[in-house]
Amino acid sequence: MTRQSNGEFVREMMRWHFGPETGSPFWLERAKAFDFDPLTDIRDFDDLSRFPNLVDELRDVAVRDLIPRGFGDEHRASIYESGGTTGAPKRVMFTAEWQRRGVEWFSERLDAHGVPRNIDWLSAVPTGPHNVGAMAVDTAALRGGLNYAIDLDPRWVKKLIAEGRMDMVAAYTDHLIEQIGFILATQDVGLLFATPPMLERLAERDDLVELVNRKIGTIIWGGTSLDPDTRDLLRDEVFPGVKLVGGYGSTMMLGTSVERPGLGPDEPCVFDSFAPYTTFRVIDPETGTVVPYGERGQVVVDHLSRTALLVNNIERDYATRIAPPEGGLGDSVADIAPVESFSGATVIEGVY
Repeated sequence: MTRQSNGEFVREMMRWHFGPETGSPFWLERAKAFDFDPLTDIRDFDDLSRFPNLVDELRDVAVRDLIPRGFGDEHRASIYESGGTTGAPKRVMFTAEWQRRGVEWFSERLDAHGVPRNIDWLSAVPTGPHNVGAMAVDTAALRGGLNYAIDLDPRWVKKLIAEGRMDMVAAYTDHLIEQIGFILATQDVGLLFATPPMLERLAERDDLVELVNRKIGTIIWGGTSLDPDTRDLLRDEVFPGVKLVGGYGSTMMLGTSVERPGLGPDEPCVFDSFAPYTTFRVIDPETGTVVPYGERGQVVVDHLSRTALLVNNIERDYATRIAPPEGGLGDSVADIAPVESFSGATVIEGVY
């Protein structure tokens, strides 16, 4: 998009979310306290930094107040929640329109990586109330495959870790690995979608490593961070014949970003956003200014779609700022790593 069309997209989103006939009760009420008028003062992406970060209100807001009136009674929405890493879960609303758009984009990115269609998936990721499980089901179906899912509850693991009950964490993780192993042994699956902690635990089982290398052509990893050394180990030594594709997403992003295709083995894992709907900024958390390319900072996410407006959202992750693809918006990010604490809470990743 050109700068002019970028600005028009932002202004269109402002008219949708702050027009009395189309905006949601949540944003129409919050706008009364702004020291600016979104309809006249927000002209392009640079102006989005004027918005306050209101995502913490999503912990207890009435979710129906998040539905834009422009959808009328035919909104067909699903409710998804964050993992509760930094406190009570936050809730967002996905319309069927946005879920379809996100799934189609995700599938297009997999095509760009050469991931085959018409294969069945094994997804070791959280299902409801987290969206990633629904994303796996819908993407596998769109691409002509079935999706086999295991029952993974990341909040339970985080609670156990916070209480120091590591023996129960190990027992629960073994329970998850057993479920993965049973599907691998009995079903003809060609793609494994899993979190890095699950991949690391799976790598400890020689029998399961053999099954993955024999059956699986692609591993999609996402959720928690994956440090470069572990990524190299999994790619080059544990699963040397399997294509690894990374994803970086969150509930507050309303979706995911996908590893840039065509990266060399010595290049960092770069994630490009689903622009213009989702864009990144990498900032110095002390000053709020964007850091130079190649420098590290905290990730800020802006999401603009007809479904939701979640802007100036400071994520719990640090990343290296990378130039976006040609013609892209905002920043791309690499070497994602969580902060140790966020919003006064210790960050616990667990199995997700």
